[in-house]
Amino acid sequence: MDWLTIALLLVFGLLFLVAEVIFIPGTTVVGLVGFGLLAAGIWFSYRDLGATTGHVLLGSSTVAIGVLVYLGLRPKAINRVALTSVNHARVHDARHPDVQPGTTGRALSALRPAGTVLFDDDRREVTTRGEFVPAGTQVRVLGIEHNRIVVEGLA
Repeated sequence: MDWLTIALLLVFGLLFLVAEVIFIPGTTVVGLVGFGLLAAGIWFSYRDLGATTGHVLLGSSTVAIGVLVYLGLRPKAINRVALTSVNHARVHDARHPDVQPGTTGRALSALRPAGTVLFDDDRREVTTRGEFVPAGTQVRVLGIEHNRIVVEGLA
């Protein structure tokens, strides 16, 4: 094998390792391909170019991989791909309803038996116990049953 093929094996092996460590960490396949190309290049350099050239290429490849791993595993490099933000959002807990029994509101839609009611400035989906309540009627909350607001129409 000529020196150009060996050089291309080593260069592409290092490029694949750079891609694995810096750009797409954790894929493993790209890193294994890069390591395989480097190993083949070093083995062919020992076989075809002699022991001295093989030792030089092995040493320089080892140093290059060491520098690459050092650069890729620095905390700043890991922060580029790691989740560093904290989510402070929360979900409304249905066990602690914001519409208490006895609260009154106005039906925005006809309740047949479900519909929309306006409590102060909050629109909520509600149900009745089966009765029909026309739109615009005042309603009162009877209770919360299985995450549903149950209301009755006020005459």
